[in-house]
Amino acid sequence: MTDPGRLVLAATPIGDVEDAPPRLARLLAAADVVAAEDTRRLRRLCSALGVEPAGRVVSYHEHNEASRSAGLVEEVRAGRTVLLVTDAGMPSVSDPGYRLVRAVVDAGLPVTAVPGPSAVLTALAVSGLATDRFCFEGFLPRRPGERRRALAALADEPRTMVLFEAPHRLAAMLAAVAEAFGPQRPAAVCRELTKTYEEVRRGPVAELAAWAEQSPVRGEVTVVVAGADPAPARPQDLLPEVLALLADGVRLKDAVTAVADRHGLPKRVLYDAALAARPQEPPPGGQPPGDH
Repeated sequence: MTDPGRLVLAATPIGDVEDAPPRLARLLAAADVVAAEDTRRLRRLCSALGVEPAGRVVSYHEHNEASRSAGLVEEVRAGRTVLLVTDAGMPSVSDPGYRLVRAVVDAGLPVTAVPGPSAVLTALAVSGLATDRFCFEGFLPRRPGERRRALAALADEPRTMVLFEAPHRLAAMLAAVAEAFGPQRPAAVCRELTKTYEEVRRGPVAELAAWAEQSPVRGEVTVVVAGADPAPARPQDLLPEVLALLADGVRLKDAVTAVADRHGLPKRVLYDAALAARPQEPPPGGQPPGDH
């Protein structure tokens, strides 16, 4: 029985060709099949890297990925190495590739990757916004109504958001973000990353929308938007924590201080709420207050 081959997803440069990982050149020269989003761009990349594909080169793009995936799965099943490259960055991330990966995985065959340049991670890193938690939203819908609904669903997203946008739609997209998230939401527009005319503009999203409206924007664009600030804690939401401490024998004042400091809430506000919610203890003699 023939040992199965493998599907290799290979990241390609998003700008500077020198960012290409060394393994990319070796695989381009050795793979049995190279599936490329644009075969003309592939030839230019190979020329820049000084390699010549030894295997068969086929096109694999959004218009033929459904029909071409089955044949590529059979290539892997037959023991061949299939290398998938897109125009820039990692295949399957807002690029063709997901259907092929899913088909190969469903067939129980190996899938691996050559990591490398990524517009998503590069923009996030240089944006100056929080990087500890983020989400990638790809392209927003083009139609204004659908875009508004998509942004409304993201308005309370606490993670930093990374989005792609076409340069001619950037001003309208940023204006829609300002309307949905508020004009002061911090953001960064990253253009032509790693290329000669790389530009990163940072500021409130409304200011970036005005800049994009007044200045023609060209090239590849990635937008990074700060997540929403967490909603301020309400006293009633914190009462269970206070009451749990009281049940453990902690004094009311100390319990309120601990919980208020943890959540950034004024102590007096929480103290008054806790005082009202605390179970009333009967006075000595067993009579509740006011009963004589």
